[in-house]
Amino acid sequence: MNIDYAVCNALKYQSTNLPQGLVIYDIGCQWITHFQKRLNESRHLSIPQVMELLVAVGKSYLSAHIRECFVLYSLNFMYGSGQVDGEILETLWSPFNLISAPGRTMSMASRHQLYDDHMRNSNWKKIMGIGLYPFIRTFVRLIGIFCV
Repeated sequence: MNIDYAVCNALKYQSTNLPQGLVIYDIGCQWITHFQKRLNESRHLSIPQVMELLVAVGKSYLSAHIRECFVLYSLNFMYGSGQVDGEILETLWSPFNLISAPGRTMSMASRHQLYDDHMRNSNWKKIMGIGLYPFIRTFVRLIGIFCV
């Protein structure tokens, strides 16, 4: 029920005229089975009518599923999904563990501010790194040309 609510609200948020929505969920193969039926029976849940829903299972979880799931729910075969592993939050746990111990001794307001600052810093580093990779790749190619 909570996943249905979260997915429906996420797919409706600023998604006007988007033809597809990609949902990556650890047990997406089981969750999607009766999703349309749950939507039809609910007065509060809906997704945009024009949107096709694509469901995938994150790559680290897919290996624990049955063989048929790999073909149907692998991000490797989802056109337009790019080379993503589907494990966004899991990759943040390790660095987040470093600040969890000091956060336990703080008041709730201070703890929220610490966690927000940590996540903003993480996002900032990602944004700054987006442009760095093409620059490094181009620089390495130029060095290779001049060293030949």
